[in-house]
Amino acid sequence: MAEDHVSEVVPLVIMAIGLGMDAFSVSLGIGMQWLRLKRIAWIGIIIGIFHVIMPFIGIALGQVVSNQIGHYTQFVGGLLLAGIGAQMFFFAFNHEVKKISQPVGAGLIFLAFTVSIDSFSVGLSLGISGVKTALTLFLFGSISTILTWLGMMLGRKVKGVLGAYSELLGGSILFSFGIYLLFG
Repeated sequence: MAEDHVSEVVPLVIMAIGLGMDAFSVSLGIGMQWLRLKRIAWIGIIIGIFHVIMPFIGIALGQVVSNQIGHYTQFVGGLLLAGIGAQMFFFAFNHEVKKISQPVGAGLIFLAFTVSIDSFSVGLSLGISGVKTALTLFLFGSISTILTWLGMMLGRKVKGVLGAYSELLGGSILFSFGIYLLFG
């Protein structure tokens, strides 16, 4: 019984880390600006909330789609994850796209939406495959919040060494899970 829970939670944790890597890498850049700890906490919470909302919408739509396409669900979910992972991997070094605005007000909302948009697509594929929604949303939200905080705190110290490499790692993780769904 405990093995079933572990075999279900471990892939979700790894997937949440993969999704949170985008927020982590952007947070490294944000952390290079001088921010108060209260602002850092707030930014992490907002990004975490978006990493709950976006996959929730995706999971809900995925469950609707799952009822429509039945036995193709695992194949479609695998294709979506592999595609998202490949996109994250190949666009990791596109420096023109990542111009960071100030993380306040509408800029913070836009930032949170931008770094969580990939979790919508992942949520869609997970909804198709019938994942446990509450557990998934908790893991995605909490791990992205923690990775955002970590990124901003490290950004204060590191000044941008890891940026694109963390996105490469996140894209590789999602791509691997997509391939696993397709062929595993």
